[in-house]
Amino acid sequence: MSIFSLLFYGTLSFFVFSLFSNFFFIVHQETAIIVERMGKYHSIRKSGLNFKIPFIDHLKGKLTLKIQQLDVLVDTKTKDNVFVKVKVSVQYRVLPNKVYDAFYRLDHPNNQIKSYIFDVVRAEVPKMRLDDLFERKDHIALVVKSELKDAMLNYGYSIINALVTDLDPDEQVKKAMNRINTAEREKVAAEYKAEADKIQIIMKAKAEAESIRLRGKGTADQRKEIAKGTLESIKILNNVGLNLKEASSLIIVTQHYDTLQAIGDHGNTSVVLIPNHPTSSKEMLNDMITSFHLSNKIGSSIKKSKNKKTN
Repeated sequence: MSIFSLLFYGTLSFFVFSLFSNFFFIVHQETAIIVERMGKYHSIRKSGLNFKIPFIDHLKGKLTLKIQQLDVLVDTKTKDNVFVKVKVSVQYRVLPNKVYDAFYRLDHPNNQIKSYIFDVVRAEVPKMRLDDLFERKDHIALVVKSELKDAMLNYGYSIINALVTDLDPDEQVKKAMNRINTAEREKVAAEYKAEADKIQIIMKAKAEAESIRLRGKGTADQRKEIAKGTLESIKILNNVGLNLKEASSLIIVTQHYDTLQAIGDHGNTSVVLIPNHPTSSKEMLNDMITSFHLSNKIGSSIKKSKNKKTN
């Protein structure tokens, strides 16, 4: 095949391809193509193989029917004069039955959506304090969606959702908030620690009181048993002919020497027993009897004086 034949067939193939491409075009899924004929709107073509008249029909533009997302960052301030950056994410799409309105009635949809978001956020945020803003960000998202839904529907756009995805206060405000949070937690920790210390002190006091009570009971029981033993000893001594005073003196002397023996069993003791002679027990007994008599007289006098005052 000569070079002229190759050039001929190549030119013919290019002409056929160009002619075919001028007559037919392909539209992808979830896409709409606007076709104008002689400069005037003619039709909207959906996905698949489509036909057009060369040099008469023109593909004016295309719109995606997929869900799109627009992120908008708004600088504003709260009711308590805290500057904050609010990030709002809006998900929207072109309605398949309103492609004409979306293409011809609105030139820059993103700018229109941004304007509404700025207007709503700067109207709502100054009504709230910073703490309320964090708690009510869903409220702001609902207001944004409501305002956009009605406004953009006239232009062929459907607002799927609106979300407040970020709230970023000034850096100094964030540090102050962290300090406040730390102080609050330290305060709670101190209160819990104080309560624990209080419970510990109360329990310790109760334990000490119980210990003292038990020690007192033990001492009382011990003295009771000593008194019983002493009484039995006196009865035995009475049986052998000793009177009460002589028996008491003998018991005191015996206990006196028992005490001396107990002291002597401990080499490092620092106890000194005064007086320490054989007659000391007798003197001690006499002093005790005298004390008992005086106590009884004083008690009787006090009781008589109280009875006189009452009468």
